Amino acid sequence: MRNSDLKRRSLVVSGIIIVIACIFISKLTHLQLISSEWSNYAGRLTEDRESLDPVRGQFLDRNGELLVTNIASYDLLITPRKATNLDTLALAELLSWDLERLVEQLDKASSYSRYVASVLVKQLNYKEYAAISKELYRFPGIKARTRSIRSNVAGVAGHLIGEYREADKDDLMKDKFYNLGDYKGKSGLESRHEEELRGIPGARYHIVDVRNNKREVLADLDTMPVSGSDITLTIDLDLQRFAEKLMEGKRGSVVAIEPNTGEVLAIVSSPFYNADDLTGSRRGEVYDSLRTHPHKPLYNRALRGTYRPGSIFKMLQGLIALDEGLIYPYSVIECNREIIGCHGAHTADNLTQAITHSCNPYFREVMRRVVLRGKNENHLIDASIGLDYWSSRIEDFGFGTDLGGNLTGARKGQIPTSEYYDSIYGKTHWGYSTIYSISIGEGELLTTPLQMANLACVIANRGTYREPHAIRDIGGTGKPVGEDDLHNTSVDPKHFEPVIDAMQRVIEDESGTARRAMVEGLTICGKTGTVQNNGDLDHSAFMAFAPRENPQIALSVYVEYSGHGGTWAAPIAGLLIEQYLTDTVKYKHRLNRVLEFDVE
Repeated sequence: MRNSDLKRRSLVVSGIIIVIACIFISKLTHLQLISSEWSNYAGRLTEDRESLDPVRGQFLDRNGELLVTNIASYDLLITPRKATNLDTLALAELLSWDLERLVEQLDKASSYSRYVASVLVKQLNYKEYAAISKELYRFPGIKARTRSIRSNVAGVAGHLIGEYREADKDDLMKDKFYNLGDYKGKSGLESRHEEELRGIPGARYHIVDVRNNKREVLADLDTMPVSGSDITLTIDLDLQRFAEKLMEGKRGSVVAIEPNTGEVLAIVSSPFYNADDLTGSRRGEVYDSLRTHPHKPLYNRALRGTYRPGSIFKMLQGLIALDEGLIYPYSVIECNREIIGCHGAHTADNLTQAITHSCNPYFREVMRRVVLRGKNENHLIDASIGLDYWSSRIEDFGFGTDLGGNLTGARKGQIPTSEYYDSIYGKTHWGYSTIYSISIGEGELLTTPLQMANLACVIANRGTYREPHAIRDIGGTGKPVGEDDLHNTSVDPKHFEPVIDAMQRVIEDESGTARRAMVEGLTICGKTGTVQNNGDLDHSAFMAFAPRENPQIALSVYVEYSGHGGTWAAPIAGLLIEQYLTDTVKYKHRLNRVLEFDVE
């Protein structure tokens, strides 16, 4: 009996165990194979990495004054699963959106993920966020996220510093550093020095579930972000502000450089824009208005604008001819107006007089002597050989180059060669009589305001220049950028003095063309240019440096569609020099005249 009882009991227990096992297996099978929700949950109960944005480096001026910093902006995020019973009409009213736009954005968010938050509104500024933040509690599933955007607190040098905005698809493909929604420098110095400015992101780790809810903090794995490097520019904030003030309402540029170092003191392209207007929720609207504006405020005229240099170029012709021994400072050349027109009552000039009077026939003859050297019996071939030699001497001064490329976007301009004219007229189908307009800075010559300011540096330094640059220091290293890049024009320093004599007379003589640039107590040397403009109004151009001995500033000024170089460009340059060297402006009538002038 006992054996049979035990046997029955064993069978019962075994049966129970089998039943329990079957139930367990069935439930497990159900959970694992039938319930996709549990499967997904188990799969998503995993480690999640939250990126911690580093503080982006700031821009400072040469004196440590803050130019660009970081400020808070606010994104509104929506998690569709949590946005139950959402009052879309009230939300649209709060955001000042039409209902159709809101519904479209909500659909996009739901299509992306019902459990993961996505951006509903980008880059609200403090005032915009403050206006709606108190009402957000009414809308479940919507929360705010604070992000950093750039603020040009000084309100200057927008073209130089550039834009900082959301990375696009190309950026994400090219650099794995960026994720969707990240920001980066997109132009100017913000772009050129992106790696130094952006810093290194940190990370915070969590355990999250299928609905992206945080379950556990993994603090031991966290890493702190490393801030980006601050960048000190060579820009003088006071001079930059004054230059922009003087150029307001005009089209053109100002480039001011410290001759001895090549440091850019001010760089202005007018019309200019406030870079802060290209951040925030209205960026697209503002950008479109700037892009379609007839005066092209987004275009950097200082670096990318190419102009005929006009009479300013005559000084180069004289310097090269002096160095070649083809003229002497006292060499007199007749002002023969039968070949090329001129102005003024002079009849014959030496070099100093020719620069002072801006004599066209003088410099036509000077360049002819440089180009036609008898290197070939065929005068057409001789002109071709001579032009290429002349071009090489001109390029010694930085023309036809980007001057080292330290300033992003700087164009090379155009210094014509024989190859260029061969492409137009055919080989041996042109001669000096075809091209002599370039002898007076017209014709096919194209230069940039940066190159003309650099020419002022070359003359101020008596034949040398350092590559223009706008960065003084990165990250507190104390190492200037570009200062050691010294260039020699190969023109003997002694040849510069008669040219400088003439530049001083241009400003100080009663008959000088730049009397409006004169500042009592300062010895300023300059040259006007009236730049022909294909049948339209001439451009007013001027370049100068000061003081004559131990120059502290060299600059070029271009004012488009405004006439003679002495009319507007020269007085603007004089005011800038006066402000920079004396920290004041005594010539109030001149200042008011410039401020009242508006060519737009």
